[in-house]
Amino acid sequence: MTMDDWTPNSWTSKPIKQDVLYGDPQGLQSALTKLGKLPPLVTTQEITSLKESLRNVALGKAFVLQGGDCAELFDYCNQDMIEAKVKLLLQMSLVLIWGANRPVVRIARIAGQFAKPRSSPMEVIDGVEMPSFRGDNINGFPASPESRKPDPSRLVSAYFHSAATLNYLRASLSSGLADLHSPLDWGLGHVITPSIKEKYEHIVNRVKDALRFMQTVGIDTDRGVETVDVYTSHEGLLLEYEQSLTRLLKNPSSAATASTTTATTDHNNHNPQHSNPLASYYATSAHFIWIGDRTRQLDGAHVEFFRGIVNPIGIKIGPSMTPSDLTHLLDVVNPTREVGKVTLISRYGASKIADYLPAHIAAVQASGHIPVWQCDPMHGNTQSTPSGVKTRHFSDILSELKQALEIHRAAGSFLGGMHLELTGEAVTECVGGAAGLTEEGLGERYTTFCDPRLNEKQALELAFLVAGFYRDMDEKDESASPL
Repeated sequence: MTMDDWTPNSWTSKPIKQDVLYGDPQGLQSALTKLGKLPPLVTTQEITSLKESLRNVALGKAFVLQGGDCAELFDYCNQDMIEAKVKLLLQMSLVLIWGANRPVVRIARIAGQFAKPRSSPMEVIDGVEMPSFRGDNINGFPASPESRKPDPSRLVSAYFHSAATLNYLRASLSSGLADLHSPLDWGLGHVITPSIKEKYEHIVNRVKDALRFMQTVGIDTDRGVETVDVYTSHEGLLLEYEQSLTRLLKNPSSAATASTTTATTDHNNHNPQHSNPLASYYATSAHFIWIGDRTRQLDGAHVEFFRGIVNPIGIKIGPSMTPSDLTHLLDVVNPTREVGKVTLISRYGASKIADYLPAHIAAVQASGHIPVWQCDPMHGNTQSTPSGVKTRHFSDILSELKQALEIHRAAGSFLGGMHLELTGEAVTECVGGAAGLTEEGLGERYTTFCDPRLNEKQALELAFLVAGFYRDMDEKDESASPL
């Protein structure tokens, strides 16, 4: 398998999981044609900047914080909800910078995280069988056969909701939302736990003292304290959508001008990516997209599509992944062994991580690949209450993260980040944490349309605890040093 046989639509010749069957082929083609003519949502320069940052993460020089909704709804495209998520990521990253003493790369599950894989394409509600809700870019949540019918026009709606979200995100950041001169202005929203507030305010005061010192000595000239990069991401589940937004674009480092074209034309007999080395194929729906645990088959359509794009990509790995399949998969999607090109997002569960992660680390180390290792402590720890409500226990989430840190440290590897489902809203979906949310309290504000998310205070508390783990490890290393 070589890149010479890859085209943006070569995935259509492969078996596919989690595909969507539309009853309106003409409507689908119309939507895809429209998407193929629209501008990219992100730029090649932004994608390249993220790749450089993730290379540093893979080498242990930085930490990546990725988080956001399990599944976005179009209704989430509003000022308050966008700001709440971004402010929470900014607060968490400030805490992690303090604890891990490394730069933090911020990637939001936003502006495109609409589709979700489901265990069954159909479900029965009130005795009526209907398609499962697959996400706002596929069908509607209201429980009726008509609402649940896949609608291809939703693909175009997804683009414009993503574009509006990105527009406000960029405008907010460039207008000073992330200014480190006033991190208290980010607010603590629904965080009412005194200990968390005190810890956060302590860090803020340390930052403000440092900035005052920089200003006093005349080195407060770097706009890096006034804004940050926040990248976008989603699971690349709908390949028709991803292909329609894949573009052959000039590489940012190229001095010469290369032609620009969409990937919706026929490239079966010609692959310009190799005839024109100044240009490459970029998935412009987001800066970072990932392959889910249900769609990472070696001979499958998703792996075929992902192996041809320049973007940094993620792969979810769980207990069903064998070490040999993992290294084979890395060889397929990253044959040149580009450092940090692939992020391995492990999702085992607190009770299983010790059984699987060490062998996966050893296999990757032996293969010569240097990926970003990221822990997703959410998906392997999902469970249901006796009444059938899906939830996650804060203690399990924390346990998997702590074990991941310790296992990587023992193996001479580096846990480069964490991947969380969270929201800046005061939801009650995960039990535990300092506020002591119980299963009986889940119904107070359980608003997710898919999986349970950490609320603001739980997410910030988790950031403090992970930061504490790093500080403890660094102190142990210092005390063990002979110098």
